[in-house]
Amino acid sequence: MLFGQRLRALAGWIATLAVAAAFVVALAAFFELLSHPGEERTQILRGYEWFTSGDLRVAFDLRWDPLSALMALVVTGVSSLIHLYSIGYMEHDERRETFFSWLNLFVASMLVLVLAQNFLVMFLGWEGVGLCSYLLVGFWFNRRLLVVNPLGRLVEGEPDDTREVWAPPAAKKAFLANRIGDVGFLLAMFLIFATTGSLDFDVVFGEAGALAAGTATAIALLLFLACTGKSAQFPLYVWLPDAMAGPTPVSALIHAATMVTAGVFLVARTHTIFEASGTAQTVVLLVGAGTALLAALIAIGQDDIKKILAYSTVSQLGYMFIGVALGPIGYAAGMLHLVTHAFFKAQLFLGAGSVMHGNDDDTDIKHFGGLRSAMPITFWTTMAAWAAIVGVPFTSGFYSKDQVLAAAFEHGGIGLLAWAIGVFTAGLTAFYMSRYVFLTFFGERRWPEGRHPHESPPVMTVPLIVLAVLALVAGFALTTFTGEGGRFQAFLEPVLGAPEEHESLAAAAGLSAAATGLAAVGAIVAWLLYVRPFDWLALRRRWAGAWRPLAEKLYVDQVYEFFTVNLGGALAAFLARNVDQRGIDGAVNGVAELVGSSARSGRRLQSGLVRSYALGVLGGAVLIVAFLVFRP
Repeated sequence: MLFGQRLRALAGWIATLAVAAAFVVALAAFFELLSHPGEERTQILRGYEWFTSGDLRVAFDLRWDPLSALMALVVTGVSSLIHLYSIGYMEHDERRETFFSWLNLFVASMLVLVLAQNFLVMFLGWEGVGLCSYLLVGFWFNRRLLVVNPLGRLVEGEPDDTREVWAPPAAKKAFLANRIGDVGFLLAMFLIFATTGSLDFDVVFGEAGALAAGTATAIALLLFLACTGKSAQFPLYVWLPDAMAGPTPVSALIHAATMVTAGVFLVARTHTIFEASGTAQTVVLLVGAGTALLAALIAIGQDDIKKILAYSTVSQLGYMFIGVALGPIGYAAGMLHLVTHAFFKAQLFLGAGSVMHGNDDDTDIKHFGGLRSAMPITFWTTMAAWAAIVGVPFTSGFYSKDQVLAAAFEHGGIGLLAWAIGVFTAGLTAFYMSRYVFLTFFGERRWPEGRHPHESPPVMTVPLIVLAVLALVAGFALTTFTGEGGRFQAFLEPVLGAPEEHESLAAAAGLSAAATGLAAVGAIVAWLLYVRPFDWLALRRRWAGAWRPLAEKLYVDQVYEFFTVNLGGALAAFLARNVDQRGIDGAVNGVAELVGSSARSGRRLQSGLVRSYALGVLGGAVLIVAFLVFRP
């Protein structure tokens, strides 16, 4: 930012090397952490005293333990690849030095969030990623972008496949939705300090068990309100799909490694407070399961490749919240899904950007088809990420998603409902992701005349290859098939605790078979509809009544607009006209008129005529004499 255009050609490389250097440092610190026994794997870096106000003392201290080490490695590692990819993607942008500055600030803010030792330092990073999301989503503030109209070709008379959008409204929507959640974070901090007298994690978590159930529930639910904003859960998820107005690397950074994982991390970090309130854990579980199902249904009806992936992110975040809401039995599973999701979702977004790069920035899957021969690297790496997200056996998503579902099943009670919803959502995920892949890379070529799809340059394809490999092997490398979590769970146990028991290998295999079988059904249905010779557009028109709600995002945005814009606007107009103008302004103006009329009446007494004043003096004298004569 300081050198501006002088570094335009080097800005991307400087930013990428900075994040890569942070990854190297995190990796070195990670291996140093492994050298300590499990109970000694928490190190506090004492920083300077930020400020003191009365009994509140806040120091800029940092915490390095297995949970923060895991997050730091994911954030810096995946972000390094996204930065490298961005060098090619933003090569011709006239403000790329600003873009990379904000991208670096985004990563720095996320690192502050995950390394914080107290709630206020965490809130600093929390607000930092919110600010950066606003700046980056609205980065192309001076462009009108073409996005896919989900109702295009749905029924006769609606032939338009695209519509124009502007990035600033999407940026403001993201900013405001997150501010609503952030109010919950602030209120939670106020209540925490009022209850424990500190914002330091060690003090607060040490006293969490002594909190009254109602207090613990209030704190936990306020923190979860913040999570619903940052991690796009119902009811505050609506900003995330619209955030696709930003450059594709921003979408990958927000959706994979940084901002949206902050809420999952917050629940894991503050798990002792949630455990003190069983009610809050139940709320997190139900919201996570419901959001996973809702977003998966909406994803089915989208034709914009970035919108499909955006709703997929919302759905997968629901799985993560299911895991971290289950207590020690699910913490490791939820965090493992966070890690594997960072790999395969980053690849999917960057792969979508590669498709756009080679197809004149088109995002409509109806305009692709047969791209696997024109873009082989993008195709094969996307297939690897597709296999992971749908849960093909022995890919990373297979291990992490199955462990979340197995933990929900073993939890029993309300966990069984979450398991059933999760299994059904797995089938939906396989369907809409297969639809995305099949319509993009398979079948007949549907791109317009004159277009020449081509593979992206190496600076963009190398990150795709690395992420595809991680999407395939990360689950096998970190965990075990039995659902016991393996070395990944053992690494996190000093922070998150250890589960008491696990289901048998046979039970785990049966649960895995149920989810995998339903996913296979979803993929097969997508193959029959979108790969074999079949007029799926005619089918869509025939079932327009069923398709339209999915294309319109189940009308959630319209409901929000009705209450906030229509009813809110009508209420504001009523208050402005009747309360403000007639009531408040009327009262103020009435007082002014009364004073004015009184002044005008009184002014007539000051006529300037001597005889009038003499008459007044005489009248006063008569009154005084009368008073003296007739008083008792």
